[in-house]
Amino acid sequence: MPLTANDVDRFVTSRPRLEAIAYRLLGSAAEAEDAVQETFLRWQAADVERIEVPEAWLTKVLTNLCLNQLGSARARRETYVGRWLPEPLLAGDPMLGPADTAEQRESVSYAVLTLMERLSPNERAVYVLREAFDYPHREIAEILDITEAASQQIFHRARRHVADGRARTEIDEAAARRIVEEFLAAATSGQTEPLVRLLTEDAVSVGDGGGKIPARVKPFEGAAAVATFLRGLFKPAEAKRTMIGGRPEIHITTANGDPAVVAVLDGRVVAVMCLEITPEGIAACRNQVNPDKLVRASAQWAAAEHGEPLFTAL
Repeated sequence: MPLTANDVDRFVTSRPRLEAIAYRLLGSAAEAEDAVQETFLRWQAADVERIEVPEAWLTKVLTNLCLNQLGSARARRETYVGRWLPEPLLAGDPMLGPADTAEQRESVSYAVLTLMERLSPNERAVYVLREAFDYPHREIAEILDITEAASQQIFHRARRHVADGRARTEIDEAAARRIVEEFLAAATSGQTEPLVRLLTEDAVSVGDGGGKIPARVKPFEGAAAVATFLRGLFKPAEAKRTMIGGRPEIHITTANGDPAVVAVLDGRVVAVMCLEITPEGIAACRNQVNPDKLVRASAQWAAAEHGEPLFTAL
């Protein structure tokens, strides 16, 4: 039986939540959109009149599609060229989902999305549904076909794994901008000392080029090594201009709720650097330069006003 207008409206109402869940589970906006579209096809083929709680049904279908996707994604990432990092979402992207609580904001931060790669698919699903969307364990158990006690155990285990990473510090937008401005001033000073002072002793820098843009496979570790890399990254060079195709404009914004540096060339986002801020300093620089993972960011960037760039690089 074809869907009624009311049935379509039910799905449309649920779509933002479904996209936000799928993005947190998969770390990819493109794959999240595909999962949500497949969920709609399942909804279209279902006997909708017999579904008592559409939201629960849709969440279950989507989550299990994502779990299947995570299994194949892990196999693909074993052959991925270089380091794999999530697809960044810029400020205002509706796929970021709810941000009312610290737990919701943290669950979509770039740092936590990266840490969630440590989790098994089931751990990731329980963590996301409970931490970011406040699903009760009873409902999570029904979605994943496990017991309520198992859901609770999986959640505590997943939370421990994520907590093993560095604790995130929430800062307001004005403070974040000051930190990033200071960071960029140090990075473009031509000296490593100002950068070392801003970084934690065990700071790391990692980049994802997807084999399309050069990015070192092994992370830079330690304040001195990271500072040296960043000094070179921001040093003007003709080879860099040739590779990128021009001189990108550098803006300060947020991505996944983290302070971020965005490089824009001819209206297209060519790099997003997310900074992980702790009370001790900048603990991580995660650089996404894979053009396939910047398509949505470019579209979001083009749809909003951003003011004048801080400077033009290279």
